[in-house]
Amino acid sequence: MNQLSSSPINSLKGIINIPGDKSISHRSLILGALSIGVTKIDGLVFSEDTLNLINVLKTMGVKIIKKGKKIIIYGVGIGGLKKPNKTRFMGNSGTATRLMIGVLSNQEFKVNISGDKSLSKRPMSRIIEPLTEMGAEIKSKNGKLPVTIKGVNETLPINYNLTIPSAQVKSSILLASLGTPGLTTVIENEITRNHTEILLKLFGANIKIKRKKNKNLISLRGQQELIAKNIKISGDSSSALIVGAAALITPNSEIKIKNVNVNKTRFTFFNVLKKMNANIHISKKKYISNEETADITFKSSKLKGIHIGKKTVSGMIDEMPIFSVIASFASTNSSFSGGEELKYKESNRIDTVYNGLLKCKVKVKKKLNGLIIIGNKNKPYGGSTIQSNFDHRIAMSFLVMGTASKKKIKINESNCVKTSFPNFTTLMNNLGAKIS
Repeated sequence: MNQLSSSPINSLKGIINIPGDKSISHRSLILGALSIGVTKIDGLVFSEDTLNLINVLKTMGVKIIKKGKKIIIYGVGIGGLKKPNKTRFMGNSGTATRLMIGVLSNQEFKVNISGDKSLSKRPMSRIIEPLTEMGAEIKSKNGKLPVTIKGVNETLPINYNLTIPSAQVKSSILLASLGTPGLTTVIENEITRNHTEILLKLFGANIKIKRKKNKNLISLRGQQELIAKNIKISGDSSSALIVGAAALITPNSEIKIKNVNVNKTRFTFFNVLKKMNANIHISKKKYISNEETADITFKSSKLKGIHIGKKTVSGMIDEMPIFSVIASFASTNSSFSGGEELKYKESNRIDTVYNGLLKCKVKVKKKLNGLIIIGNKNKPYGGSTIQSNFDHRIAMSFLVMGTASKKKIKINESNCVKTSFPNFTTLMNNLGAKIS
């Protein structure tokens, strides 16, 4: 059976490294493929999602080889991809899929893109709209996968107002604009992850960012070749927070995670945890491939509840499942609202978290696009089987909960963890967890 169980333990201790940031891994692979020259990537996460992307790029004529722990990419240039001979399967990754649809809008051939059951439920219409405006012909199944893209050699420059904050939509447009004979501008009303902008600048793209009236104006002038670079990827902050959360809620615990990405656009949850009285210490800050990196130490904490709204939630969409688990160990009530985007991730994360917490005998109430989680001075009971709905963040969050609850927690459809954190179980058990 595709099931993992997590049993209560006495403590977690250790100093570890975690897999490289998945968002940066996807972007580095794509930009390396579109550049001129040889790109070497150190620290890439070898998850199912990135392996699917590597396979797709290979079928489009990009030579990619693995040498030890490094990936070497022989770039083909911005317009140099080749038409694959069949439908390309993207697995579970919404990020890689949306970014590649942007890239393929600027390639002069037709290609079909599909995904797994979970990805096929996720909306693609929000990228189809701007990419169609740029000249690509995109057909979909009611705005979802599978999609067929017929790209153009020269996409049209556009000014696009990003009404819903989304780093994936922004990045898709910017990648499509690399072949544009003109200036494309994305107007960002709320700040989102800026890994694409950082990497584009590193690869030599003509990209400029201006701050105007609390908005970001991100402009890219196309038809300038990207130049290959050597990239080092620091640890994934979302993965670090899941592991670190286990230390926060488990007695007598201390975990130090080295070389974690602490990009300010990914720092929202750290700030929330601090307000919840989490014992977290950040040290040894430095820059790796233009991304800020640091060591983070997590210690057992007496947590208190917090209430967060839409703007905060939008900055920690990937962390909301583990936030909800942590909140169930806090001494006072917590809540969040404005989480509409949570309904369109790998699962409907509001419903999946709600059902999971109820099964673990946590007092929780639904509210409009959010939850109220009742504080608990005692440990949550646990003692249940949770449906992950093929959502890796859900699976890992409830496995973490099992380390500190009163009774063992079992997770169904737990293989989904491999999509982002392939060595999660081994790493946690090395720290003292009992996951089997």
